[in-house]
Amino acid sequence: MSATEYAPGLFIRGLGVPLRLGDYRLIAFDMDSTLINIECIDQIAAVAGRGPEVAEITEAAMRGEIADYKDSLRRRVAMLAGVAEGVLQQVYDERLQLNPGVPEFVRACQAAGLKTLLISGGFTFFSERIRQHLKLDFARANTLGTFNGRLTGTLFDRPWGDIVDGAEKKRVLLEVCELMGIGPEQAIAVGDGANDLPMMLAAGLSIAYHPKPAVREKALVSITQGGLDRALQLFR
Repeated sequence: MSATEYAPGLFIRGLGVPLRLGDYRLIAFDMDSTLINIECIDQIAAVAGRGPEVAEITEAAMRGEIADYKDSLRRRVAMLAGVAEGVLQQVYDERLQLNPGVPEFVRACQAAGLKTLLISGGFTFFSERIRQHLKLDFARANTLGTFNGRLTGTLFDRPWGDIVDGAEKKRVLLEVCELMGIGPEQAIAVGDGANDLPMMLAAGLSIAYHPKPAVREKALVSITQGGLDRALQLFR
């Protein structure tokens, strides 16, 4: 089914609008390039002087050209071995910003009673700061290994595994829906890259923010111009 341009830079696919935000109970957000303006791993690598080779793998993974996301992330993280932990704070302070319209959209969802969930293939150093800043309810992300003030080039094992990939994003979304006693049709998922597609396709409403082509082809809503708050135009 082809998408219809509902407004300049705002596309919908198979939706009757306006929608009611209050009909949904949960919204799950990707972080890098969705809630925030950067891919954190690329910026860590850039500050450390290892940017181009890491960014090339990231871009291919987000376009869906690398089938094994876990392998692609392990390869990129390995390139960060030996980088000082202080680089993470430097990236947060100097390079990271919320994307336009993010605070407004998140506040509107919270005001409508939705629980808010951040599910990121990025890193807890950043996701926890964003969760606290936006007052999100839940977050899951990957944890970088460190030793003696430097990155080890590995990821820390957690009870659920070591990497949040597309399958884990979908699993977390469905698990939180079950814990809330709601169906996935009452969930919204927001993302931009290929690893967001599993959770986006599982949710009742998928919103793609400045997405990669493979994501725009499948999302029910695509925002290609302006901020994330443009999605509010679809709700009454």
